[in-house]
Amino acid sequence: MKPLLTFFLTLLTCSALHSQTPLEGAWDGAIRIMGTELKIAVTFRAPRDTPAATIDIPQQSAMGLPLTNVIRELPRVHFELPAGPGLAVFEGNLQADSIAGAFTQGGVAGTFYLRPRTEGEASQPAEGAVPYKQEEVRFTNGPVTLAGTLTLPSSAGKHPAVVMITGSGPQNRDEEIFGFKPFKLIADTLTRRGIAVLRYDDRGVGGSSKGPEDATTEDFASDALAALQYLKTRKEISPAQIGLCGHSEGALAAPIAAVRSSDVAFLVLLAGPGVPGDTLILWQMTTLARAGGATDGEIAEAVRLQHRVFDAVRTGEGWEEVRSSMSEQMGKSMEKMTPEQRQAVGDSATVIASRVDASVQAAKSPWFKYFVAYDPAPTLEKVRCPVLAVYGELDMQVPPQFTMPPLKAALEKGGNKDITVRVIPGANHLFQQATTGHPSEYGALKKEFVPGFLDTLSTWVVERVVRQ
Repeated sequence: MKPLLTFFLTLLTCSALHSQTPLEGAWDGAIRIMGTELKIAVTFRAPRDTPAATIDIPQQSAMGLPLTNVIRELPRVHFELPAGPGLAVFEGNLQADSIAGAFTQGGVAGTFYLRPRTEGEASQPAEGAVPYKQEEVRFTNGPVTLAGTLTLPSSAGKHPAVVMITGSGPQNRDEEIFGFKPFKLIADTLTRRGIAVLRYDDRGVGGSSKGPEDATTEDFASDALAALQYLKTRKEISPAQIGLCGHSEGALAAPIAAVRSSDVAFLVLLAGPGVPGDTLILWQMTTLARAGGATDGEIAEAVRLQHRVFDAVRTGEGWEEVRSSMSEQMGKSMEKMTPEQRQAVGDSATVIASRVDASVQAAKSPWFKYFVAYDPAPTLEKVRCPVLAVYGELDMQVPPQFTMPPLKAALEKGGNKDITVRVIPGANHLFQQATTGHPSEYGALKKEFVPGFLDTLSTWVVERVVRQ
């Protein structure tokens, strides 16, 4: 979700040593900011490779984001993540078996650390043979080629099917987050119960081509419909029984696709937003900031700046005021940094100017403009196929008490006669068993769904399809 929590981060707002601890490989760690830890994982590749390094950020539901300006002048290690709105900069030092240093993004300062991943860490157990067929497939949507995995029940006949749609940010077909593979687990459960499943890499990830730079949620809905059309060409699939299952932003794209095409037989919406994007961003920002220890004054200042950004996005005016406010907020944040952090960041004026430029550029992106303005209610009112909406009780990204009522109300207003809404006790945004639901927990939790989630989803689907 481009990931919703990016806005929270932004607006709160030695050769011998190298031979002992080479950078190449996976490193796990966290960003420490405003009293909380945000889990990350960085994979360094050989300097000649492109990209030279990638980062995983579980709270953004994002994997394999390419890092830029990767510098390995050991012991100095520097890398940057173009994220919206705000360039995230990591300036660290390699010491023994760890990397630690300063983190800055969009006026916010903190620290980060990384440690080499131990063998087998952050990965799910090895799997044995499965009682169904698995096939690598490719399909196209205009200039974009999408690669994925189709799982098919081994029994004969035309099977019902589900197309999976990931949340925000570039993700692989399993929607993999710190070794947790939600879509692979869902596909396994559904296929064992007689439902074929197609899951595919997002644009620019894995085997899928990147496509145009101006993609929005509507384009992701179009990708899902291309997947559905591909399934209709398969002799093993019942063309009248193909549904869509979207998670987070994917649960915004799925209803768009269903309204565009009567071929969509049903929808499964996992943590589906029921309010406009600007409203959801503000709720996330204040809730997560408060959970992270931000003061009321800091939160109020961040909210005021975010409103200025929204106004500028809507009208195209006021960007200079936004730039000025961002610069002021970033300057205040830098004043709170330790001397070591300031030294690591470098010339403050240059850094601030660079960060503000990156933040404004990201806020002007087509994806952000679309997301801020998009209200899912009018689309939901037009959905006529059966809908299952599932939420995690402790979800802090798409909280059920805040987003579920308007989603259900919109479906009912449109006259939909088959609506099922479920809240899974103790579950977070990823439907893991959680303690608080805060994104900082994601990487530390068991890589499995909370009990009852898979049964809720699969039973509902099976009850709404007929084998042919």
